[in-house]
Amino acid sequence: MTIDVKTESLEGFRHSIQIDNHLLFADLPQSLGGADSAPSPHDYFDAALGACKALTLKLYAQKKGIPLTGVQVKVTRDNAGEPTGKYVLNVSLTLEGDLTHAQRKELDRIADHCPVHKLMTTAEVSIETTLVDNQQ
Repeated sequence: MTIDVKTESLEGFRHSIQIDNHLLFADLPQSLGGADSAPSPHDYFDAALGACKALTLKLYAQKKGIPLTGVQVKVTRDNAGEPTGKYVLNVSLTLEGDLTHAQRKELDRIADHCPVHKLMTTAEVSIETTLVDNQQ
């Protein structure tokens, strides 16, 4: 899979993000000089965690026959320590359905095993950037 990010215009910071058949946009908040016309890259990072937890819980409940009818995930960030390497995400889960106490505890435990949570907390990520010379 390839994600293609392109500048939308010469002014501002808005960019398009093409992921397979899905078109998204990113921008910077006004406090950083952007127009706040789309989520920031940090927003997408945080949203990836919330979406992964919700999808993981729905899939797990379906496979295990747990009567989970809905999931609400709220992610809030504290990025005050980001310059020194500390980025804190607080997640609150709301589980819907006729669930027993044991099922709720099981789903709470499973939420922390979603692939993005594991990626964010246990993986060593390597990024290699290559400059492509488009000068003719």
